[in-house]
Amino acid sequence: MSTFDSRGGISRRAVLRTTGAGLALGTAGLAGCLGSDELEELTVAYMPIYPDMQYFVMQEEGYLEELSIPVDAREFSDGPSIVQAYASGEIDVGLFGIVPSMIVIDRGIPAKVVAANIKEPMAIMADEVLRELWDEHGAESFARYEQQEGRKFRFGTFPEGSVPDILLRYWLSDVHGLDPTEAVDITEIGGANAVWQAIANDEIDGTSIMEPVPTIATEEGAPIDTLAVASEFMPGQPAAVALMSDAVRDHAVGEEFLAAHVRATKFINDDPETTAEHASTVIGASSLPVERARAALDSPLSNFVSDPREIESGTEIFAEYAAELGRTDERLALEDVFDYDLYEAAR
Repeated sequence: MSTFDSRGGISRRAVLRTTGAGLALGTAGLAGCLGSDELEELTVAYMPIYPDMQYFVMQEEGYLEELSIPVDAREFSDGPSIVQAYASGEIDVGLFGIVPSMIVIDRGIPAKVVAANIKEPMAIMADEVLRELWDEHGAESFARYEQQEGRKFRFGTFPEGSVPDILLRYWLSDVHGLDPTEAVDITEIGGANAVWQAIANDEIDGTSIMEPVPTIATEEGAPIDTLAVASEFMPGQPAAVALMSDAVRDHAVGEEFLAAHVRATKFINDDPETTAEHASTVIGASSLPVERARAALDSPLSNFVSDPREIESGTEIFAEYAAELGRTDERLALEDVFDYDLYEAAR
């Protein structure tokens, strides 16, 4: 394939060939879930991140206690750790990113995405210098920034192959025809709090990030603001999803869990005040005070949904990136990724 696409921009494959395969994890074997008639406990993996809001509500409102079998909820710090736990047969349901979910499926572990948690939650943020250049020069601003500042513009976001990282590379390459490896510097940063600290300490000039970082930046008066939001250039952008093992999808508790997920989504949209309290409780008041959690819920990035069809178009793009980055052995089709039946039954 040519380095340049038909529009004269850098082709996606050429860009991605230059990146590593940090999230391409091997798996130890297929998940060892019990048969559907033997399932005695539901193990749920989640991350203390804003896009896992449905879990916070399900936990704090007692929805999980209403399921027909007990729930063993386990907190993880990152997606690759959940992939490894799936490979060891430890997890029945995972609330985490679309890319690691694809890795689980591609490795032959019997599971499907049964719900979205959120859609279009990402913002591309940049400092005041680039924003002033952008209004006049658009994508040429990065070259002008380098000439003016004597260095490349510094983006900092989650590790390579993550949802924020892929979205940033897509925005640079497919939307603006730039080579991310040449036009800017991209630094890997682990976690939203670390991204905010990098912004506050002037270690980066911009980021690709979800809430609550944009709200924090605004409230703290940081010299960084939103340059673009995912809904403008990738409708249906996926992020956190609910991945469910086949054994659970074949068990009555699978529909029960998804009904609780749908119920939690409605709760988020109907009662943001209490939702903010739940988010602060689970994530931690020191990291996310109630007032800040509440403000973030008013953000245009806080699009909490359950219907997996709402992230289909973005998932197709992410599936291509996952394959070309080597995260998956092949590009997964939508039917490989999603099970829509449980959502239709649960809602």
